[in-house]
Amino acid sequence: MQSLYSNGFEHIYDAMYKTFINYEDEYEFYSKIIDEHGKTNVLEIGSGTGNLAKKFINSHFNYTGLDLSYDMIALSKRKNPKGNFIQGDITNFKLENKVDSVIITGRTTSYLLSNNSVYKALNSIYKNLTSDGVLSFDFIDASRFFLEIKEGKFFQHKATINDMFYNRESYMKPDKQADNFMFNWNATYFKNENGTLVKVTEDNSTVRAFTKNEWEIFLELCNFKLIEFIDRKSYAFDTYVVVAQKK
Repeated sequence: MQSLYSNGFEHIYDAMYKTFINYEDEYEFYSKIIDEHGKTNVLEIGSGTGNLAKKFINSHFNYTGLDLSYDMIALSKRKNPKGNFIQGDITNFKLENKVDSVIITGRTTSYLLSNNSVYKALNSIYKNLTSDGVLSFDFIDASRFFLEIKEGKFFQHKATINDMFYNRESYMKPDKQADNFMFNWNATYFKNENGTLVKVTEDNSTVRAFTKNEWEIFLELCNFKLIEFIDRKSYAFDTYVVVAQKK
């Protein structure tokens, strides 16, 4: 498997995702949640290539971005030289100073494949939040999305970036042998060279969807108070956003 998060392919990820994610809307959505709870500094987990980071850095918030990929962090720093970015694992990280809000963006929760990894992630976040700190994150809703991909589903996304045409062909299907609500996401990326589609790379992953009931239990067991679920549509997936608070 060739990950789009490293080895130069992070630039394709960066360019293509900007064509179907409205980062201004993302900023307005999450900043409103943070402001409503009177918080002033934010840690974004899964900060990727720093597109949402730019909005926060140019705002009234004190922002830190965290991502597992060294290459993603390096690209974020080049794009946002005034930003604060650190490489780290959601399941085991420690900040120099605690923050009063944490957001997990880009459906990064989909890579918490085991219940143990969910508990580790929530415990790490808990330790790095101040008293009454707020946690918000999105997740793929298994109860709706699995019905859509029950027999397997093909998705296609096309984008033109710097006069170069790209095409992503994705096939998603539930993994019925897995212990949790997993599905296989097989994506192939092509670029148009003189009228011919040439394969650039493949990105084949097993990712996870969740139910609302699962997150209610996870949060309670990790000493978070659930405030609300927000039904929020996003590209390709049925998604909910969780807002919770450290007890």
